[in-house]
Formats: sequence, structure tokens, C-alpha cells
Amino acid sequence: MTEPHLDHTAPKTLRDIPISILDLAPITAGSTAAQSLRNTLDLAQHAEKWGYNRYWLAEHHNMPGIASSATSVVIGHVAGGTSKIRVGAGGIMLPNHAPLVIAEQFGTLESLYPGRIDLGLGRAPGSDQLTSRALRRGPGSDGQDFPDRLGELRNYFQPTSGSSMRIRAIPGEGLHVPIWLLGSSGFSAQLAGQLGLPFSFASHFAPDYLMAALDLYRTSFRPSSELSKPYAMIGVNVICADTDEEARRLATSPYQQFLNIIRGRTGQLSPPVDSMDDLWNLQEQAIVKRQLSFSAIGSPATVRAQLEQFQQSTNADEIIVAAAIYDHEARLRSYELLADVVGIK
Repeated sequence: MTEPHLDHTAPKTLRDIPISILDLAPITAGSTAAQSLRNTLDLAQHAEKWGYNRYWLAEHHNMPGIASSATSVVIGHVAGGTSKIRVGAGGIMLPNHAPLVIAEQFGTLESLYPGRIDLGLGRAPGSDQLTSRALRRGPGSDGQDFPDRLGELRNYFQPTSGSSMRIRAIPGEGLHVPIWLLGSSGFSAQLAGQLGLPFSFASHFAPDYLMAALDLYRTSFRPSSELSKPYAMIGVNVICADTDEEARRLATSPYQQFLNIIRGRTGQLSPPVDSMDDLWNLQEQAIVKRQLSFSAIGSPATVRAQLEQFQQSTNADEIIVAAAIYDHEARLRSYELLADVVGIK
């Protein structure tokens, strides 16, 4: 990865750091996965033109509103339709897969699109328990063996000197695929620090432990062949429109989506509504707003002020942006306005 030559302890502004995109390939109400994947490629092509740093896709299963379940396949789709933007996983849920398979998949992607592929790894299932069993995860596969799986995966890419491995990842062996650890708690933060790997925190939906995790990552960091100093990325929901009112209306789509999640329901991304008052009670509103508190919603000026506040409080090295916007043209417009706001366009 390209590491900005900045001391992580020195304050950074929005214009000092890369801005990236996290896409779950949302399937909107009444649409199809095929259209969602076409929209994903279209957004990635625009993102490349507008100057975004990387374009990540996330693994989720048994979710009617998400089309990125076969994450490696979608990464290949996006990388094949772009030419320079970094493309990767944000992330692959490693407990769902044999490390050898992931090494082969990402070794293949790196062979096809050299110097452009990222491998972000998480230890959560990205699904419910029933789906986890369908993915052939064992009953004891709760993520506690994640460090061992990670070590096995890294060894397929860069075998230990002098080892004679009987099982090899081809393609994969000898290739440099940057590995990130993703998380919403201290486990991955500390592990990333100890291994000297870049770390991305899921503050766009789980902000409560963000500051503690960043501190743990930075204080436990040990320089490695990958990084000489900590490199932390934070997730932020951004919905930018020409007016605050329009952006707030667009934001009712992710509000409805998260409301369904806390009610134990799943579905396609709903169109925006004029008011959420009849859709949630006060307790549900408080939960949704708290979980999505790392959100910048409004006009360009409003979004700039909110993002600057997030940046000042975290001193992040990079921000990755999620935008669950129902209308594809409005989603494109949001990312175009954001590119202007942060000065990458």
C-alpha cells in the first residue's frame, strides 16, 4: 500500500488523507442483484475518475439487500472494469473460508490486476448462525482461532524462509497482497498493532469502541515489513446532497435499513420517506441514531464540517465512506459532491 509520509501523531486535515469507498452492492426495493452489480461497477468507474483511493466490497450472506456475498468475484468484476483505483475486500470474513482458498483467490486477483488488490480480513461471520452452518463453519468456529488462520494465510503468500511447504497457493505464493485487519472491538485492533498491519475500524455502524480501539492499535503497534508506523482507517456514512433537507431525506433509507436489522428483519434497501416518525418509536430512534452516529449528512458545507470534526477527534490516516442511498443517480451525486468537499476531485 502507498503510505502517506505523515507522522500519525501529527494532526491531519481532510486534504492530507486519502478518501475511499466501501460498497455493499445494495439491492434496492423492486430491483435485482444484476442491476446492483451494474451500479457497483458504474460507481467504481466514477470513483476512479473523481480521485478516490480504493474501492472495497464487503462479505455478507443471506441478506436480500446485499449483492456482494461472492466478494472475490465482485472484486474481479470491479477491477476488470477500472484501471488504477485499488480494489479489495472490506472485508473477507476469514472464519467462513479455508485460508488456502482465500490465498488462491486473492493471488489470482493480484496476478490479473497487479498492484491494485487489497485484502481486508474480519473475524465475524457476516451472517446468522443458520447461514454460518450452511457455510460449513464448525460449532467452535467463533473467531478465537482467527490469529492462527491469519498466520496460515500469510504464510501461503510469503512462506517462512527455509520451510518446505507441501501445500502451496498457486497463484498467491510470493505475491504482495496488502492485508488489513478490520474490526469493531479491541481484538483486531491489538492484533493489527502487534503484527504491524494496517487497521480499519467499522465506526460507520459500531462507533462505541472506536477511540479505545484506535488507542490500543497505536500503542501496541510494532513496526513490520508492511508498515513503519500505524495506519488507521475509519468508516463513516456520508450522504451529501445540494441541500441539508434533501440529504436528510435520502438518509431515511439507511435509517430504515438499520431499523429492520435491530428488529431482526432483512430486506432490500427501501426508498426514502419524508418522515421516520411513523416508522420507529423513540427507543428505536435512539438506537439507530447512536449506531449510525459516525455519519455526515447534509449539504457540502455541512458534510465538510462534520467530517472535519471526525478527523480531528480520531486523527485517522484514511477515511472509507459508505453510502446506502436508494437512487443510483443520487448516490453518484453524493460521492461527486464529497470528492469536491475533501479536495480529491
